[in-house]
Amino acid sequence: MTVQNPRVHLASRSPRRRELLAQIGVRFDTIAFRDARRGDPELDETPLPGEDPISYVERIARSKAEFGRRIVTWRRLLSQPVLAADTTIELADEVIGKPVDADDARRILHRLSGQTHRVLTAVAIDFDGRIELTRSISEVRFRQLDDGEIDRYIASGEPMDKAGAYGIQGRAGMFVEYLAGSYSGVMGLPLCETAQLLKRFGYLP
Repeated sequence: MTVQNPRVHLASRSPRRRELLAQIGVRFDTIAFRDARRGDPELDETPLPGEDPISYVERIARSKAEFGRRIVTWRRLLSQPVLAADTTIELADEVIGKPVDADDARRILHRLSGQTHRVLTAVAIDFDGRIELTRSISEVRFRQLDDGEIDRYIASGEPMDKAGAYGIQGRAGMFVEYLAGSYSGVMGLPLCETAQLLKRFGYLP
């Protein structure tokens, strides 16, 4: 069945994902998970021993979608697809998530300075007993950053809730000298892949 003007449950606290879904005309209701300080134990984002970055980001996206679907059931919300996503940074085969504090953000940004890293975003949809995933992989290279601009960027507060301690759509856009892949994927929701995933469920934005 094809559904025009789709409506989904978005299992995410990210304002960027809300903006991106709205950009392609997808109507949604938000399921807000608790923040990192009151994190839901079902959504532990600690990498598993030996887990590679792609497996990691796909596992977290799937977990978010499954947990969102359980919330829909518990709260007796309208039955509609639950869409979730996760974004992480890969550098030297290591998963780099959100910084825990300003010192951690500074350490991460120094590591990214002058280097090429990969941005991995996985998107999952859980609906009617079926779950499917898609992913986007982009390469981003930062120019060499000096201590002063790293400190000023951290002082802005922007890095603190973002994988890799930066948001490409914000002030960190001036750090990026090269990008290959999906700009929206680096933001946190690859629009091409997300639209195609919705289409597989019969939803046409």
